[in-house]
Amino acid sequence: MKIREKTRKITIGNITIGGQDKILIQSMCDIKTSNVLEVAKQINECASLGADLMRVSILDEEDALAIKEIKKLINIPLVADIHFDYKLGILSIENGADKIRINPGNIGDDQKLLEIINTAKKYNVPIRIGVNKGSLEKDLINANLSEEEKLVSSALKYIEKFEKYDFRNLVISVKASNPLVTLNAYRLISSKTDYPLHIGVTESGYDEIGIIRSVSALSPLILDGIGDTIRISLTHNPQKEIKTCVRLLHDLGLYPNYPTIISCPTCGRCQVTNTAKIADQVLNYLIEHKKYITVAIMGCIVNGVGEGKAADLGIAGGNNSFIIFKKGNIIKTVNQSEALEALFEEINKF
Repeated sequence: MKIREKTRKITIGNITIGGQDKILIQSMCDIKTSNVLEVAKQINECASLGADLMRVSILDEEDALAIKEIKKLINIPLVADIHFDYKLGILSIENGADKIRINPGNIGDDQKLLEIINTAKKYNVPIRIGVNKGSLEKDLINANLSEEEKLVSSALKYIEKFEKYDFRNLVISVKASNPLVTLNAYRLISSKTDYPLHIGVTESGYDEIGIIRSVSALSPLILDGIGDTIRISLTHNPQKEIKTCVRLLHDLGLYPNYPTIISCPTCGRCQVTNTAKIADQVLNYLIEHKKYITVAIMGCIVNGVGEGKAADLGIAGGNNSFIIFKKGNIIKTVNQSEALEALFEEINKF
């Protein structure tokens, strides 16, 4: 049994995190939360792409009060991200947040933390203890410990504090921007607690920089059976975060309802154009029509059919034309201009 199948089950709105092999996908809105209609639109876009829950920043009272209105316009759980002002955490819960995320280190004294805990108890709202390398307590920053040990020590200290107040409705994260520190921290924390883990690399970067940095840490964790919910943090693009999470989980066998595209890198043998564009158009078509099959897009016939024989369908280019094959068997040859529509026709038969 995988580690994530043995973690505690935590209810967040209408979903459950932990105690299962499914890893839930989330992102965070990049619009000020008080802009209700824009935030709701972005959340619904992300939900349509595969988000199971979404997080919003609560910078002020206006943001906290907006939660009530946003909730009327969305269908997935909403997480409120709180820093520094414990009153905003309380107000967010009172206005319908399904979960809050805090870094206890910047909330203040224990009395303020206790007020948040008591409100979360009253409304049965879980709390994520989010520990980041950039906001460790002063005594840990200079401690004679590895970076991952500092993160885990901080999280365990807060877990103990929450449990002292009889609160166990918790999700835990221990993030760093360094993928190796993140990887080691999650491996360590998973051996010391059974609370569900939110995995991610914090401040990972933009586009391919952030994707590579995140995937390098998160793939080994997922394959180790660690992680109950995931975010791949990319600068200013929550929709791309969701797409990346879906594709990662799909390729690791944890997201079945998604198509698979196999495409060659192309080389000097390629006698057709726009192979990458075709692959992108085919993927979008498969997603739109909910065809969860494997399609190969190959630039030449030298290795095309052979490399793509595991695919349900495929095309391979040659001399401004394409062959279309099914399960490795050639079924027709078409001109390049007709290839896409001919492939779509075959896809529709599945």
